[in-house]
Amino acid sequence: MKGLKYNAVYRFTVIVSMVIKFIFQIYLFHLKTAIWDRQAKKRWNKLLEEMAKEYRVTAEKLGGVLIKVGQFLSSRTDFMPDVFINEMSGLVDHVPPMPYEYAKGLLQKEWGTDLGTHLKAIKRESVASASIGEVYVGVLKDGTDVAIKVRRYRIEEIFHKDFIALRMVFWIIKVLTAFGKKLDLKALFREFITVMDRELDFEQELEFGKFFKERFKENKNIHIPTYYEDLCTDKVLVMEWIEGAKITDTAFMKQHHIDVEQTTKTVFDFFMDQFLHAGKFHADPHAGNIIIQADGRVGIIDFGMVGEIKQKDVDHFKLFIQGFILENYDMVVEALTKMNFVLPKADKRKLKKVIEEATEKYSNGMLKEFDGNAMELIEEELDVVMKDDAIQLPADYAYLLRAISIVAGIIFAINPNINIIKWAKPKIKDWFGTKSIAESVAKQYVKNATEPILAYPRALLTWLESGEKDRQWDKEKHFINLKHQYYLLLEITSFIMVIVGFSISAYSITNSLEIMKWVGFIVTGIFTVIFSIILLIHHRFIRKRRNGG
Repeated sequence: MKGLKYNAVYRFTVIVSMVIKFIFQIYLFHLKTAIWDRQAKKRWNKLLEEMAKEYRVTAEKLGGVLIKVGQFLSSRTDFMPDVFINEMSGLVDHVPPMPYEYAKGLLQKEWGTDLGTHLKAIKRESVASASIGEVYVGVLKDGTDVAIKVRRYRIEEIFHKDFIALRMVFWIIKVLTAFGKKLDLKALFREFITVMDRELDFEQELEFGKFFKERFKENKNIHIPTYYEDLCTDKVLVMEWIEGAKITDTAFMKQHHIDVEQTTKTVFDFFMDQFLHAGKFHADPHAGNIIIQADGRVGIIDFGMVGEIKQKDVDHFKLFIQGFILENYDMVVEALTKMNFVLPKADKRKLKKVIEEATEKYSNGMLKEFDGNAMELIEEELDVVMKDDAIQLPADYAYLLRAISIVAGIIFAINPNINIIKWAKPKIKDWFGTKSIAESVAKQYVKNATEPILAYPRALLTWLESGEKDRQWDKEKHFINLKHQYYLLLEITSFIMVIVGFSISAYSITNSLEIMKWVGFIVTGIFTVIFSIILLIHHRFIRKRRNGG
């Protein structure tokens, strides 16, 4: 079984079949559930919890891309259910460690000499196990404590095998789910591959680490480790060891008399500087990568995942802010459209109304004490918009939104009573520039005055054209679409099983495994028949709908 972990066919089959199983369970649940009462919601949460546990166990067993995707999803509170997030959060810190002997052998191979040539000592037990690397504590010959990050066994091979399975998974989600229509999955797949492939490259991580150290060298509250370049390779990183505790360890702060509010402000300022300006940003800012030191400085480590904000993104976000300042919510929607957040078929008038109502609600006092509860209420408002197929999650902002979400969670975990609006105002003002705001107000004034006159007849015409027939047709269309997708799911499942059966046969013939060869032939034959039958039924269903049946 251990050897199968590195077999491409086995990994592909496990990953794709698990996803198909999840989609099948979700469709079945929705088809069987007519009324969403308390019991239905309870069963739904139970189903999600079981799926999340299965995913976590499979990810821990296989490693590779499944862990990275699980870690990504664990921070996406904007669209992932809580029961799934709770289960996935364990993947951040509980990746099974690899044997020390492998790490020792790799270090000696990469350095071309015994460990004793460069190290006075090294601890056999790793201090951190991640999906791509294992971290050990060592001591250089001059007595300097260092962190030594070693790439996992055959991890690059595993990742590139999983990329094939991930492509199939993305295609299945796009074809079979409504969620797939809210995302540009092709772009998101490319984004995943780019970031993960970059994380495999330790030489690239070294360059990012040096970049951030130089960028924040004047910030005395931030400590970015020094890298020992002569000991770094494409599979090994050696850097200064930063002693301390996780940033969320408030007991450590109390013990060392560290000002919690000042620490929170340091973290806030550090990441706001990255999120507001064009350039690179730390894309994996979970608590394990942000360290509070005994002297109160905040250490930032692990630059494997780094994203980039382009200047056009900054310009669009400024337009977004301008809209709120001017109370011009058409401008807000326009900015969201330019940022590719708004779906082509979205009802922009309805979206504008939701944004306007939400803004009025929060500006009446709720944001004066911006806390976790306010965040939850905002998320509920966003959920309404998402369910109306108005908003999508563009791939370009996937890692940025993830990073913002994680940082916000950390800040409120450290200091739940902070007034984050008070901190944000001067930063936004400096970022924006008062001249830009004044110019925008002047340019938009005339446009704002005429827009209500032009908008009224359009709204009246739309209202007159809609009615009960449209709503009834939407219900029927939804049911037909659901059934159509159900047939597609069965077709894809059976077709993949044909491929799996054929792959088993081919593998068995190559390796002279007689029994497995016949198992493969039988699986291929059975699912070829099933696929043909479902295809015929689906074809009849489509023909019947076209004929008005």
